[in-house]
Amino acid sequence: MKHATQARHRLTPVTLAALTLASTAAWSQSSEPPAAADPAKLETVVVSAQRRLERLQDVPAAVKAFSSKQIENMGISSTQDFVNLTPNMSFDNSFTYGNSFVVLRGVTQINNADSPVAVVVDGVPQNNQKQLKMNLFDVERIEVLKGPQGALYGRNAIGGAINIETKAPGNKLEGFVGLELGNGGARELSGGVSGALVPDTAMFRVVAQTKSTDGLITNTFSGAKVDAVDHDNSLRAKLLLKAGTGLQVDLRANVIDYSAGATWDSIVTGSNPATILAPRSNILGTTEGHTDDFSAKVQYELNVGTLTAITGYTKLTERYRGDVDFSNPTDSPGGFLGLGFQAGQGQNLGVRMASQELRLTSPDDQAVRWIGGVYYLDTKRDLETRAFVDVDGSTGQWDEAGKTIVHLQESNHNRASALFGQVDVDLSKQLTLSSALRYDRDQREQTNVLNGAVRSASYSKWQPKFTLTQKFSRDTLAYATLSTGFRSGGFNAPGIPDFKAETLSNAEIGAKTILMDGRLLFNAAVFFSRSKDFQFFKVDIATGSQVITNIDSVALKGLDLDFRFLPMKGLEFDGGLGITDSSIRRSTAEPGTVGNHTPKTVPFKINFGAQWTQPLGNGMEGLLRADYEHRDKKYWHPDNVAVSPALDLLGLRIGVRDARDRWSVTLVGRNLGNKRYYADYNSSRYSGLPYDIGSLATGRTVGLEAKFRL
Repeated sequence: MKHATQARHRLTPVTLAALTLASTAAWSQSSEPPAAADPAKLETVVVSAQRRLERLQDVPAAVKAFSSKQIENMGISSTQDFVNLTPNMSFDNSFTYGNSFVVLRGVTQINNADSPVAVVVDGVPQNNQKQLKMNLFDVERIEVLKGPQGALYGRNAIGGAINIETKAPGNKLEGFVGLELGNGGARELSGGVSGALVPDTAMFRVVAQTKSTDGLITNTFSGAKVDAVDHDNSLRAKLLLKAGTGLQVDLRANVIDYSAGATWDSIVTGSNPATILAPRSNILGTTEGHTDDFSAKVQYELNVGTLTAITGYTKLTERYRGDVDFSNPTDSPGGFLGLGFQAGQGQNLGVRMASQELRLTSPDDQAVRWIGGVYYLDTKRDLETRAFVDVDGSTGQWDEAGKTIVHLQESNHNRASALFGQVDVDLSKQLTLSSALRYDRDQREQTNVLNGAVRSASYSKWQPKFTLTQKFSRDTLAYATLSTGFRSGGFNAPGIPDFKAETLSNAEIGAKTILMDGRLLFNAAVFFSRSKDFQFFKVDIATGSQVITNIDSVALKGLDLDFRFLPMKGLEFDGGLGITDSSIRRSTAEPGTVGNHTPKTVPFKINFGAQWTQPLGNGMEGLLRADYEHRDKKYWHPDNVAVSPALDLLGLRIGVRDARDRWSVTLVGRNLGNKRYYADYNSSRYSGLPYDIGSLATGRTVGLEAKFRL
């Protein structure tokens, strides 16, 4: 799809040298198991989950972490990829290209509202829902922390936190170029360069990516590909400045611009999510989005510890247009709701966020370690929503005032502030007590732009956390945690009642161990949570509003298992198991749902990966990796009537690379079984439509990746 406005926002991709890679080799048939004198050990993964660099196995929390090497081998290139590999976590992209829904341990993402998971990139909080879906390239590390993490990761980390570190600049002059081609006309080009302006003093890193696709999901009424991506461009620049006085300044700029499809829901006859039907809307939906993100992280070493100041600014816009009845004049000659005409919808979203964090961190080598700080976020969010009469199937009708059916326009101003701290006390060489506390306060104000009406509210909460950690050896520990999570309340569209803040109380017991001389890693955790005023999302077509509301009380309990096993050098297995048993305990709005699963819950998930690397001779190495994911049934709404069947997904990577990692060529397959399912589903009871609708997920994708490092 093409739009006249796109030319103003396109990013010029990095100029990439011609990439010529040619090598094909047969897998060696004469390989022998490694000698006993060359023992294989798992890679040691270092994380910053507790705002300090430490081994993953030393962190007393359930953390799923991916190192740079794992990200490369597993082919993680998007948020969807690493979530698929994380038990007790799901991610759905639907409605608009930049929109997503994440569920972690049963706590659910809500459209146009605060995420239940704190997302932090290079130490800077990403405070808008649209920032969760990311193209992940040139990434050093990904960490998923499960359970409430508000003490150190900030507001709305009620379900957990995602911490992403991109690759840092260094003295060495280096670069890379990458190319990926796939079915559906998928094209991706990436590149970057890093080096020193002044060695050890001023270092830079600039990376960019552009991707597009003709699409794989066909609208059987128009014949168009509804999931086509005209462009999705990213540019990221980092400048690291170091002074000999212990001062370090990390400057970061990130620009994203995209144009793609939107609102490709299908009408599902029979109200059964197992019935897979193609979209047949007469309006081809579109999304246009643009994000400018700037930050400065300043660290200064003092005698008492490290003083860190993080300043962030984000400007985000998204505009979508599409069908609202998801039908066409041929299938529905009587029009939308029998009114004699078709109808469309659209929104203009604009967000500006400025944040400031200041924290002081004590040295790591003390029996008593502490972190203390303050945080402030100022958010201005403007949203205009319209439903319109559709007479010609064009998205431009959104701008014609005479065709407007519903018009809502709001301006929101949110001021969030917080105090936080954590103290770790070594009671002995083996026993540590950690105590954390955070106080969050959100002051919200909403203005109805159409009539000038203003409403305001304030939400606040103390969030304590206590963890007792017992180390039995360097590689084995057990921990017990009591914690509280908080997600602010807020306003729906003007004229719609507001929704309450959500509070989650969590108890967790876990153990971590490395066995078999460093070849087996096994981590386990059980959790018990109780949510008060659980937030969930529904659509009210009668008012043209997307509505957030509450369930009075919800109980959550479950299990997290995570393992890696290296039986011999070159062969590795990894995976995990996630169980979330959610139950609605009390619901004033829908008493009949008591005892049901919470919305968007997948009670059971298994991940299993197998990877084999093998020398091929002539300085080359082969890689074979298979990933299997089993998702249990998905319960879409509180009434548990709409339930998607269990799903099994298989991915495969077959590659050849230089043993010194100078180049690689990889064949890639995702969802090789071509499983068809809905990434999002809304039954008529919760959508306001006279029928159920489902947004199709992408089917099988195959492609070829090539990368060359300079």
